[in-house]
Amino acid sequence: MAGPAIPPQAQQHRDLLIREARMVWGLDAPVATFAAQIHQESRWNEQAVSPAGAQGLAQFMPRTARWLPEVAPETGKPLPFSPSWSIRAMVIYDRWLWKRIRVAYSDCDRWAMTLSSYNGGLGWLQRDQSLADAQGLDPRVWSHVAIVNSGRSPANFRENRSYPTRILHTLTPMYRAAGWGPGGCDAQ
Repeated sequence: MAGPAIPPQAQQHRDLLIREARMVWGLDAPVATFAAQIHQESRWNEQAVSPAGAQGLAQFMPRTARWLPEVAPETGKPLPFSPSWSIRAMVIYDRWLWKRIRVAYSDCDRWAMTLSSYNGGLGWLQRDQSLADAQGLDPRVWSHVAIVNSGRSPANFRENRSYPTRILHTLTPMYRAAGWGPGGCDAQ
């Protein structure tokens, strides 16, 4: 059985993604990870709508799309079906989350925690870190945090834990190999 492949429509957004990522993260932006994240979220379908109501390339829930400009005005008016807004908002929101996850053992652990927060919310990650710490696990290490569940449903827990793993270890290497640039765990 063949593994995942880069959808043809990804190419039409590549330059935009690189530009937005570098504006927010700098020249060494983990573009391959951002491409992998969009792949996981929507398979590069700018009109995608999930069963839960998430919209666009980066699958923002309407409430999050409305909230994001409050904490990151540079995202502008929420337009989740606009590829330029969706890509800009995703890299800005990832950066916003990254800055709030200061306690991580490595950049790869921090990326896994950032992606987990993007998928399920920063509050859930923080509760999971507290629970890991209370159980004698290291809250800075993703593999320790990933095994505790501070209250999500089993289905939401499984989705949230597979989300960073698939992006960082399956999809990012595929985009990196295709020349999209560095990824979030490249230093590992």
